[in-house]
Amino acid sequence: QVQLTESGGGSVQAGASLTLSCVGSGDTFSKYSVGWIRQPPGKEREFLAGIGGSGRATYYADSVEGRFTISRDNARNTAFLQMNSLKPEDTAVYFCAAGPFYGSALDGYDYWGQGTQVTVSS
Repeated sequence: QVQLTESGGGSVQAGASLTLSCVGSGDTFSKYSVGWIRQPPGKEREFLAGIGGSGRATYYADSVEGRFTISRDNARNTAFLQMNSLKPEDTAVYFCAAGPFYGSALDGYDYWGQGTQVTVSS
């Protein structure tokens, strides 16, 4: 099984950009599809983007397509989420997760990181 560790969160002003990282360890990272999911305060978890094991296939939620970009570097066992034009409503804990699929169904992800906080102020 793979262990996941997110980093790169922080507090930023609206309009800023952030890139989150997710490092995998304990297993061959390229075996797993990776998804990014967030949980705003007091709300349910929300799928944002997913990427297949090779990195060629990606899938985005309509709410972030064109503003967020998912990528991965298997040589570094790392997946990324680049977030541009951040808004206060992007404030959430951001999680990466790994599993056999990269779709929007959260129960399709078997392994989860601990999350990283992103706070966007107006």
